[in-house]
Amino acid sequence: MKAETVAETVAETVAETVAETVAGDRLWQWRQAARQSAIAHQVNPAEVDWLLQHGAGVAPLLLKLGPPFSREIPLNRSLADLTQLWQARLRDRVPVQYLVGRVPWREFDLTVSPAVLIPRPETELLIDLAKSAALQCGLPLNEPSHWADLGTGSGAIALGLASVFPLATIHAVDRSEPALAIARQNADTAGMGDRIQFHQGDWFEPLAPLAGQLQGIVSNPPYIPTDDLPHLDPEVVRHEPPTALDGGPDGLDCIRYIVHTAPRYLKPGGLLLLEMMVSQAPAVAQLLSKTRQYTTVQIHPDLAGIERFAVSVRR
Repeated sequence: MKAETVAETVAETVAETVAETVAGDRLWQWRQAARQSAIAHQVNPAEVDWLLQHGAGVAPLLLKLGPPFSREIPLNRSLADLTQLWQARLRDRVPVQYLVGRVPWREFDLTVSPAVLIPRPETELLIDLAKSAALQCGLPLNEPSHWADLGTGSGAIALGLASVFPLATIHAVDRSEPALAIARQNADTAGMGDRIQFHQGDWFEPLAPLAGQLQGIVSNPPYIPTDDLPHLDPEVVRHEPPTALDGGPDGLDCIRYIVHTAPRYLKPGGLLLLEMMVSQAPAVAQLLSKTRQYTTVQIHPDLAGIERFAVSVRR
C-alpha cells in the first residue's frame, strides 16, 4: 500500500479533535525510542502501540507497515503529552488504560479510572458462556427477563449481558458510587442506559425486591487472597481498587457468599456464572456442590487453558 493511502486511512480513523500533526519519520523515531525504554523498564513494548492507537488515534495499519511515511500524521494527543504519559507508565507503573482513560472490551469502548478494575480480555468469555448456558438450558434469549451483574465496576459485564439478551433488564450492583458513575457513563455511551438499572449496595442487598426473579447472576468478584496482594504486579497493587481485588484470607470470601446467597434470588433453572483465580476451581466446584442448590456445576477454561469460570444451574 502506498504511503499516501496509509496516511489517508489514518486520517479517517481519527475520531477526536486533532491536537498535532507530526512527520511520519518523527513519529516512528518516537515509537522506537519508547519501545526501547519499555524493554529497559521490563514493560511490554506492545503497550507503546496500544498508547498510540487508543490514546492518539494512530491507525494499527500504519504501525504494522512502518516507515517511510511521506505525509504528516494527525494525533489526538501531542507528542509532548504522549511523552508525559509514557514516562508516567514507566516511572509510576500506571496502567496504560488508566493513562488513556479508556479500554476496548468486546464491542465497547469503555471509560476507566482508578475507581474501577480494568476489564480483562478473559472476562469477555463470561458473556459467551452466559449465552451458551442459557441456550443449553432452554432459557429464552429474546424474552423479557432479569439478570444481575454483581460488582459491576466499569459496567463491562452488564453491557455484555445487555448485548446478548436484548430484552433483558440488567441489574448492575456495586458498593462504590464512583464506580457506578463510570458504569452509567459507559452504558449511556453505548446507548444502553435504559436497559441497565444501577444499584448501590453490597452484593444482593439492593436486589431484595427481585428475590426469586433473576434468570441469571454473573460476577467477577474479588478473589485474590489478602496475603497475595502485596506480591501482585505494581500496576495492579498500586493503582487498581483494593476492594475489587481482596477476596479475604483464602480469596473465596466473596465467592462463598455469592454461592450461598444466589439461590434465593435465582428462578429455578436460573444460572450462576463466576470468574475465579488460578487454582481455585476445585474449591469453587466443591462450594457449589455442597450447597445442594445447583443441579449442574461446570468449570470452563479461559483462552490460555486456565480453569477460570464456574457455571451452575439452580435447582
